[in-house]
Amino acid sequence: PDSRCNGFKVALLRWAGAKIGANVRIYSSASFVGVGDLEIGDDVHIGEQVLMTLTAGTIIKIGSRIDIGPRVMILTGTHEINPLRTPDPQEKHPWDGHAAGKGASKSVTIEDGVWLGAGSTILPGCRVGEGSVIGAAAVVIKDIAPWSIAVGCPAKVIRQRYAF
Repeated sequence: PDSRCNGFKVALLRWAGAKIGANVRIYSSASFVGVGDLEIGDDVHIGEQVLMTLTAGTIIKIGSRIDIGPRVMILTGTHEINPLRTPDPQEKHPWDGHAAGKGASKSVTIEDGVWLGAGSTILPGCRVGEGSVIGAAAVVIKDIAPWSIAVGCPAKVIRQRYAF
């Protein structure tokens, strides 16, 4: 099963320089790609086919008591959008090169007690606040306040949770 070798995956990530706490379970199909830093707290579950991209100079910081569902993506790299030029009627295409312009890197923080639902995506630069729930297939494009439930594309807070 995909979960059988989670201790080996944790050991490999530690060997590669990741800071990983106690009682962390990482499915063997989870992928960690790139050269940024990774910190994972205690009591974290990282599900099958999760993808985390780490770009130079960034960190993915995952707190404690977190459940990351299957096929979640946490990304630190993106691109600026190349602007269109004023079109010349003689020109076939009104742009210089590709739509994806200069690369940009931004760290991601997932605070303690968060649940990232299956297939959700956390985009570069976002912080998911303590105790929040991100619904399945939601796309987080900006910070989510603590104790929130956010769903949709883009993710919108639909209500608050409370710690008491």
